[in-house]
Amino acid sequence: MEERIRPRERLLRDGPQALSNADLLAILIGSGPRGSSAIEVGKALLQLVESNLNALGRIPVEAYMEIPGIGLARSVQVAAALELGRRRHQTIGQLDGPGFIRASSDIHRRFAVRLSDLPHEEFWLVLLRRSNEIIAELMVSRGGLTGTVADPKVIFGKALAFRAAAIVAVHNHPSGNIRPSEADRKLTKNLKQAGMVLDCPLLDHVIVSRERYFSFADQGLL
Repeated sequence: MEERIRPRERLLRDGPQALSNADLLAILIGSGPRGSSAIEVGKALLQLVESNLNALGRIPVEAYMEIPGIGLARSVQVAAALELGRRRHQTIGQLDGPGFIRASSDIHRRFAVRLSDLPHEEFWLVLLRRSNEIIAELMVSRGGLTGTVADPKVIFGKALAFRAAAIVAVHNHPSGNIRPSEADRKLTKNLKQAGMVLDCPLLDHVIVSRERYFSFADQGLL
């Protein structure tokens, strides 16, 4: 009898926490092709990524359409729902987190969800007061799969415009490899030197992935 109750009705009766991932996807999908249920389509979608929702949120939207019963409209719905979940997680991290940067782990917690799933590289700047209170978090540049261009003149132009006392640089590597490249090391050196001249020191440069991060400060490279 339980199996005959549609996921939508079970969600209303028991709450969304009681549903499986396939059930939740079935609600988004609505109905399956002839001979299949929406739940079966949801299960097939999960099989694409071995039931890993994080991986499901990272594959291209077009990949969803490899599953019979999922066209463009339903692919967009699934992608939108996964993105909302990612943004909710990101917001929770920001609200729970401090308005101050005390350690590299604070930077990772604020940026891991924001940057780790991106298929391209982004370079962000955290502007701080003398107390290390956050003034603003600004995206400086967006690049491709292999890198992005971050101009020290642009970076310190923003820092001076906000009257920041110090900065922290943050970027991601889409590959998930957190080891700094030669370009990362050179940029960090240039930012450190410019910050000393302008009395707006670079406190850290953090490369983030979802679970791990590399801190130039922690490694004694600043």
